[in-house]
Amino acid sequence: MTAPIVVAGASMAGLRAAEQLRAAGWDGPITLVGDEPHMPYNRPPLSKEVLAGKATFESLAFRPRAAVADVEWRLGTAVARADLDGRTVELSDGGTLPYRGLVVATGMRPRRLRCPGPVAGRHTVRTLADARGLREALTRPGVRVVVVGAGFIGCEVAATAVALGAAEVTVVDPMPLPMAGPLGELLAGALLTRHERRGVRFALGTGVTGFEGEDAVTGVALADGRVLPADVVVESVGSVANTEWLEGNGLDLTDGVLTDEHLRAGGRPEVIAVGDVARFPNARYDGVPRRVEHWSIPTDTAKHAARVLTAHLTGTDHGLEPFAPLPTFWSDQHDFRLQSFGSPALGREDVRVLEGDLDGDVLVGYHRDGLLVGVVSLGGQSAAAAAARHRAELLRQPAPPQPAPTA
Repeated sequence: MTAPIVVAGASMAGLRAAEQLRAAGWDGPITLVGDEPHMPYNRPPLSKEVLAGKATFESLAFRPRAAVADVEWRLGTAVARADLDGRTVELSDGGTLPYRGLVVATGMRPRRLRCPGPVAGRHTVRTLADARGLREALTRPGVRVVVVGAGFIGCEVAATAVALGAAEVTVVDPMPLPMAGPLGELLAGALLTRHERRGVRFALGTGVTGFEGEDAVTGVALADGRVLPADVVVESVGSVANTEWLEGNGLDLTDGVLTDEHLRAGGRPEVIAVGDVARFPNARYDGVPRRVEHWSIPTDTAKHAARVLTAHLTGTDHGLEPFAPLPTFWSDQHDFRLQSFGSPALGREDVRVLEGDLDGDVLVGYHRDGLLVGVVSLGGQSAAAAAARHRAELLRQPAPPQPAPTA
């Protein structure tokens, strides 16, 4: 029997990889392995619609394309180890799968705070089970909520908690402004103002040193000496790549899986990485490998990598230019939306208001060496439409000259 392509990870990136393998012409067996018991589902609503009680799991589940009806699903079982030289993966249930090609799609998991104190009452938001547990906690009357981390998830959860009627919602972050990393100071300042006007409190420029309480959290101790009362704590302090199962194979796992410009890992043409676990150079900008945790990346990486892997396994030329996606993200918070195209983080030294003003609907542009590399809108539909108009300009930007990177 022909060994399958094994897709390690059965979330959105794994599903898209299987679909794109079929679209690229691979008609051999495919096996998807995932640690959750569920079929792939859409994660962004977990911190918004699911927490707010406006979405069910059935509404989140992706509907696989007919082309992957013959794919084997191994759910509720994690990949435990890989032998890339032997082309096998070991599973947590003790099984072993040989493979012809391997797709690394194991994604990320939430980083946890290593602080003294009780564990009960502390939550993360990554899985459906996480969201269900947090919603139950947030809907208790008079609940006091402390969100640690003022990034995408933290700000979204804070907005949802206010909408659910929490008595107090406080966001803690060592940075001076929320989402300052991806947005820069100009837009982050406007975001802070909008959250405060809607009832969210902030403790910025400080960190968490511990949690108070006996059996469950009752307070959050901060580095500046304050103690915030808390019934619910949400930890949103970044992500950790699920790459331990790949250790010992000579791959660069410093931050995710380092790949070349075609998403191949470690110089192995039969091993590709997709989704937010992949650290790849984007030919649209430069040769620096970066991970990108945006909703569009699983589909973008899967489409390119599947064609590369299929071409290798069938002995044909993939004929592709180096991978050069245009990253996209959005974030719904309260009654406004952040919408982005491009890579704003690369242009934070030259930020300009392109349309509107910071007190209303606004579009901000991010420039590097005089070229527009990203736009972010803040506000309602008119702001999002303004961002979409600039997408074509970003796509037209010429790629800088660069040597071809290697994994």
